[in-house]
Amino acid sequence: MTSDFFAGNRSRLASQLDGMLLIISAYGLIQRTNDAAHSFTQESNFWYLTGINEASWKLIYDGSSGESWLVAPDVSETHRIFEGGISANEAKQISGVKRVISSDECIPLMHQLAKKHTLVGTVGPPSHAEYFNFALNPSILQNRQFLERHFKSVQDIRSDISSLRAIKQPSEIMAIQKAVDITARAFEYVHSSIDAYAEESAIEAELTYHMRKSGAAGHAYDPIIAAAEHACTLHYSQNSGKISRKQLILMDVGAEYQHYAADITRTYAKGDPTKRQREVHGAVETAHHQIIKLLEPKLSVQEYQKAVDSIMSEALKSIGLLADDTSLRKYFPHAVSHGLGIDVHDSLGAPRYFEENMVLTVEPGIYIPEEGIGVRIEDDILITKSGHRNLSANLSTGF
Repeated sequence: MTSDFFAGNRSRLASQLDGMLLIISAYGLIQRTNDAAHSFTQESNFWYLTGINEASWKLIYDGSSGESWLVAPDVSETHRIFEGGISANEAKQISGVKRVISSDECIPLMHQLAKKHTLVGTVGPPSHAEYFNFALNPSILQNRQFLERHFKSVQDIRSDISSLRAIKQPSEIMAIQKAVDITARAFEYVHSSIDAYAEESAIEAELTYHMRKSGAAGHAYDPIIAAAEHACTLHYSQNSGKISRKQLILMDVGAEYQHYAADITRTYAKGDPTKRQREVHGAVETAHHQIIKLLEPKLSVQEYQKAVDSIMSEALKSIGLLADDTSLRKYFPHAVSHGLGIDVHDSLGAPRYFEENMVLTVEPGIYIPEEGIGVRIEDDILITKSGHRNLSANLSTGF
């Protein structure tokens, strides 16, 4: 991604918001252990608008004039020696923003801009954050509190950026396709020697090695390598269990390439699968292909969900599981699709209809804890002008 990509994103957002003043914060560092931080992951909207992958920066963009500034964090010489960072010139080259100022210079600029703008837009916390079981990065709230001290009104523009990000540009689609291709090749290697793995951790290590060797930055999210009953915990992440013969192994893995994510799931068998395992896997595989066929521009998201529920109900009936209307969610408890992009769960901006150049996952699954069976199959789908393209179609969905 060149500086033109980030400058173009800022310009399109400003047009969408009628020239609003925007002040957006990067994430800050988060503690990992006593005196060490976690490896840094940038707030996705900030990266989309700047390309800056460093902690604690700010973007100021006056949409009415087109003027922009980056506010560099205060970094001591000690921290610079130990942790590095980018220079003002590097930040300008990456982002296309021509002026980099210090935090001290930011305050008088705020006073100046507040005389012209009573309203300022910023990125607020993620939607449904009240359902999270983890703490939010504090920089987002701190930035909003900072803005509320200087402006009469502060508006959350997260949904506006989400609708912009939902429609992928050609360079973004290329990056996602590369992430998908890297992930698929790693899957193929593991699948070719699946009987040799005795532990979930060995599969995780193998996948990580092949993805990093192929140019990925690493995993786009914590990988799930779940054998047997572990697959019934949807976000199982310990990846520390033993693998026995005649067990199914669910692998939900995605490489990160140039800040864009893949998200692919396959369920393989170690040794010859049992008749019941074949039935469950076959039901999921059939449903998977039926659901993908639905996708096209102008398909109503509501109608899509209704059709998915019908398909999954038939899948459960086919293997003797659907006893009543409540059984669908008992054995298929998650959404079938989500957006994909910079975030592995990229927002699609709450659209009524699917649109060309959206990228989303299709991931039906059936989970039967009482039988120790969990099967999910997931592909990454681009909505095209006339239908769809399965970005991960070259990776077999079979055992």
